[in-house]
Amino acid sequence: MTVSPTPASHTAPRDQVIVTDTGFGPDTFAGPFTPHDSATGDTPAIDLPADTDPAALADLAQGPAMIRIAFDGFADGRGFGLARGLRLLGYAGRLRAAGDLLPDQYAMARRAGFDEVEIDSARAARQPEPDWLARADWRAHDYQSRLRG
Repeated sequence: MTVSPTPASHTAPRDQVIVTDTGFGPDTFAGPFTPHDSATGDTPAIDLPADTDPAALADLAQGPAMIRIAFDGFADGRGFGLARGLRLLGYAGRLRAAGDLLPDQYAMARRAGFDEVEIDSARAARQPEPDWLARADWRAHDYQSRLRG
């Protein structure tokens, strides 16, 4: 699934499943998402494409309550860098990774600063909740922390 910007605000499709540290759940965010290039200062939620210029992140650091970053393919890691950049700039809102992610990438998504992952119901059927929960203890498997001591 690709979260492509559209000209108008939109909500997440209802066939989406939200993955958190506690497993699968419904989307609890009721607001619409606005494409980054159409957003204004009072936009509550923004869709950010993976090819967003990192220099544009500074404008978002104090902005919307929710930012959803698109992953066009599981091999495209640009969204992880965008999430980390937003957190380093002080963004304290809700960050959602959306699209073509795998359970094995859940720990990386959480370490990068995402709060949750949005997948479609077809992926949830192929990769059920136990697959995602097996990676939910994302702090326990951080080799860099172990090396630092």
